[in-house]
Amino acid sequence: MTTTSSSTPRWLLYGASGYTGRLIAEEAVRRGHRPVLSGRSREKLAPLADALGLEVRPAALDDARQLAAAMEGLPLVLHAAGPFVHTSEPMRQACLASRTHYLDITGEIPVFEGSFRHDAEARERGVSLMSGVGFDVVPTDCLARYVAEQVPGATELDIAISAGSQASAGTTKSALLQLPEGGKVRRDGVLQPFPMGQGARRQRFIDRERTVMPIPWGDLSTAYRTTGIPNITTYMAFPSSSARALRWTYPVLSQVLKVGLVRDGLMKLVESRVKGPDADMRLSSRSQVWAQARAPDGRSAQAWLEVPEGYAFTARASIHAVEELLAQPSPGALTPAGAFGADFVLRVDGCRRLDSLE
Repeated sequence: MTTTSSSTPRWLLYGASGYTGRLIAEEAVRRGHRPVLSGRSREKLAPLADALGLEVRPAALDDARQLAAAMEGLPLVLHAAGPFVHTSEPMRQACLASRTHYLDITGEIPVFEGSFRHDAEARERGVSLMSGVGFDVVPTDCLARYVAEQVPGATELDIAISAGSQASAGTTKSALLQLPEGGKVRRDGVLQPFPMGQGARRQRFIDRERTVMPIPWGDLSTAYRTTGIPNITTYMAFPSSSARALRWTYPVLSQVLKVGLVRDGLMKLVESRVKGPDADMRLSSRSQVWAQARAPDGRSAQAWLEVPEGYAFTARASIHAVEELLAQPSPGALTPAGAFGADFVLRVDGCRRLDSLE
């Protein structure tokens, strides 16, 4: 039987049997935590719990009593079970009801917006709500705050990401579910539609120049709250051929994904075929971010950031966020850089920030 010191951090990791959940659990134990593992299936959780010597408390998201029992005596939930557009609201409600701090690793704009809608209730109940404590959106949120602080009065913010890895099944399903919603930008403080496949351009990253295209990244919600900048465009690097192809295929693909039988079949196919990057790729790959803030008078600042492969980064960054929030909880709906500062990302092993490429 595993003994646990009273000073050992204990909290609930929901979705621990998934691809990213397993990485988070392993990183948590490496850093001296003893998270309680949760999810729908005790059978799926048991092998990981046995390997790490951790407690299991299974719970279904549609069962409020099970969720309350799983959270009992624990100060915080790190939610890692996507697609978060479906799973986040029941977990948020359970956390608000039990006065338990809530973190997740989403990149989905509706989930961020959902957290911000609960800001007043979270403040009233003394609960912290923080979405996006992984690769979505810690690096971009921190770099956005970094450049924005150098340009007081900035009105425009551009952010570009080069992911440098392949997606897991959970990430792929989340992206496919969001595809019919179309592209988005923020203009004059308001989220607005933007045609998918339009607006491609070239952008210099740390290693080389790449083709980037506007995509609806979570910073359209988070960086707006972190910086107050009203006009934000988020880009992702794509091969030039993929950017051109998406422009023509998106209208058909988005309509097909609205058909329930087709969508459900595709989700099952993704679950069976997509496995995520292996250990070698997580170790060797790097991800990069660029951001620029601009003011109407011509002042501007830009910077670059290099971080570990996205899933490896998520495991590390999410545990840092747990530690920060346990040490200094702040009630309300929060962003990572808004709560922890622009340099939070640099506390994650393997990250570096550049102000110039010369």
